[in-house]
Amino acid sequence: MSPQRLGQHFLKDPAWRERILRALPIAPDDLWLEIGAGHGEMTRELGRHAGRVAAIEVDGKLLPGLERLADELGNVTIVPGDVLALDLGQITGGAAFHVYGSLPYYITSPILQRLFEHAERVRSISVVVQLEVAVRMTARPGRRDYGYLSVVTQFHTQPEIALRLPPGAFQPRPKVASALVRMTLPGQRAELGVDDAAAFLQFVGHCFAQKRKTLLNNLRGHFPVARIESALTAVRLTPRARAEELSLPVFASLFHVLGYSR
Repeated sequence: MSPQRLGQHFLKDPAWRERILRALPIAPDDLWLEIGAGHGEMTRELGRHAGRVAAIEVDGKLLPGLERLADELGNVTIVPGDVLALDLGQITGGAAFHVYGSLPYYITSPILQRLFEHAERVRSISVVVQLEVAVRMTARPGRRDYGYLSVVTQFHTQPEIALRLPPGAFQPRPKVASALVRMTLPGQRAELGVDDAAAFLQFVGHCFAQKRKTLLNNLRGHFPVARIESALTAVRLTPRARAEELSLPVFASLFHVLGYSR
């Protein structure tokens, strides 16, 4: 399978690799999980500065070169397979870990969701993603790019765009700009009083079901209209309010007032 088919874009420029490395919260005793090791461009940098590295790579053609690199460095383990199918707890031995990855654009969201499942042990997540996705991850309420991905990312982490990378930093050259998003944990979850994270995020998903519609219209399939109207009034929202206007604390208040459960 070709790199293009897998969505792989390799960091060919050493200067950009150095800039990314400087942006990572890396320390000599840390365990790092790398998603998409490629030819080992960042694997080598991580191995030189971290305590241990578990480098995941799905492309079997790249594994021999990565194994040679692992033998050279001594503190790197190569993990063949798809990050969405692997047991991350087993790979990391139950220890706390940091994450770095250059994520294929078409599965960025599923990979992030998978990492958030391990939020209690993840110290930080730093990923190179399509710039458009990075903007959505970090968007604030009231902005056009604010949506479900913004909420789920900020529920679990504190994200920021650390670097913007031009297409020329990669080989093959992507058609779009990219960005390094650095996420520290925890996010806003601890401040919201939400015990059932899965139910809360499912509720938020319903609120964003059709972004142009009001909350009232998006939620009417899950609650009686009168109950929704009463809840909106209780959290000081009008019947014309839309999900893109709500901060996480307001989502949490509405979630609690409505008594949503899966």
